[in-house]
Amino acid sequence: MFQTFKEWFWLERFWLPPTIKWSDLEDHDGLIFVKPSHLYMTIPYAFVLIIIRHFFQKFIASPLAKTFGIKEEVQKKITPNTVLENFFKHSTRKPSQTDIYGLAKKCNLTERQVERWFRSRQNQDRPCRMKKFQEACWRFTFYLIITIAGIAFLYDKPWVYDLWEVWNGYPRQPLLPSQYWYYILEMSFYWSLLFSLGSDIKRKDFLAHVIHHLAAVSLMSFSWCANYIRSGTLVMIVHDVADIWLESAKMFSYAGWKQTCNTLFFIFSTVFLISRLIIFPFWILYCTLILPLHYLQPFFSYIFLNLQLMVLQVLNLYWSYFILKMLKRSIFTKESCQQQPSGSSEPWKQRCPAGGVCSGHHKSCKVLLQNTVGQQGSFRTQTCAAASQRVSCAAQLG
Repeated sequence: MFQTFKEWFWLERFWLPPTIKWSDLEDHDGLIFVKPSHLYMTIPYAFVLIIIRHFFQKFIASPLAKTFGIKEEVQKKITPNTVLENFFKHSTRKPSQTDIYGLAKKCNLTERQVERWFRSRQNQDRPCRMKKFQEACWRFTFYLIITIAGIAFLYDKPWVYDLWEVWNGYPRQPLLPSQYWYYILEMSFYWSLLFSLGSDIKRKDFLAHVIHHLAAVSLMSFSWCANYIRSGTLVMIVHDVADIWLESAKMFSYAGWKQTCNTLFFIFSTVFLISRLIIFPFWILYCTLILPLHYLQPFFSYIFLNLQLMVLQVLNLYWSYFILKMLKRSIFTKESCQQQPSGSSEPWKQRCPAGGVCSGHHKSCKVLLQNTVGQQGSFRTQTCAAASQRVSCAAQLG
């Protein structure tokens, strides 16, 4: 049964233009062509990247964070309580007053002690700024390196400057070593992000990250097997170039460098809008959708490739809408990045009703600050954080 499915899955009419056979893409005369088996190496390389990431975060990202003034946050230990722990894990993290009353009776505690326990337990699960900075620093470093490598690999290729060359000789286009490593490393990186989701900071858009990473791996795998390598490298470089600025903006947001964070976010927005609303649809999609018809008749993988790319463009439009809303909010309200309070789960959750610096005299701000400070019983002065919110929301785009 498996053999039958395998033969059906790899039918030439699904992957290749009419009259082209898999035998036409076998290595010959020193020329190497893409093979689906090449993709097996992305899994071990992904684990290698995870190991590199561990040492990078420990020996490079952590010292760098400390130079920015980010310190390791010591979580206050809580008294183990099986009843409260089970309720926290299996019922709700935020019990109602009725729940608190019942738990207090069951555990022989006061209601105030139960409230303190749940507040401390919630704080234990909140990611610290150090860990956020480490993760953003790792992604920034990889995107920077892979983008520089991509430019170095592509700058002298004729199809970068003449899109007709993307399809010249397709699909009998040999695989270059630079194309191999560019593709394999990019795919390995997204596999590593998927494998490390369990240990990374849990965000509200967790499912969106899973879908995004799976879609990226799926699109790259398909384009590899169908030998859309030339167009695939162009898609990759166009989408990677904006992520550098996003991750750097997040790093400075966690460090509390408000002006630098704002500047980097505006650069990110500009690069994102140009690369994904101008270059991608009017150059890349034109190259994959229109130009092949001058060489080939439409076939299944051509249609499937362009369907995926058009879905990707719809997502680009969706994300651009939110980026423009954030920019509009920033320009008209003059809000800026803020340093994340050590006890808060995110640096961008509340806006002061006065639109300026919150000192805790508004009722809603007092509630926010009391929850942030917890047991310390003192208010901290904090600046409204819509620009940091921009960075948080934009983190979904990567």
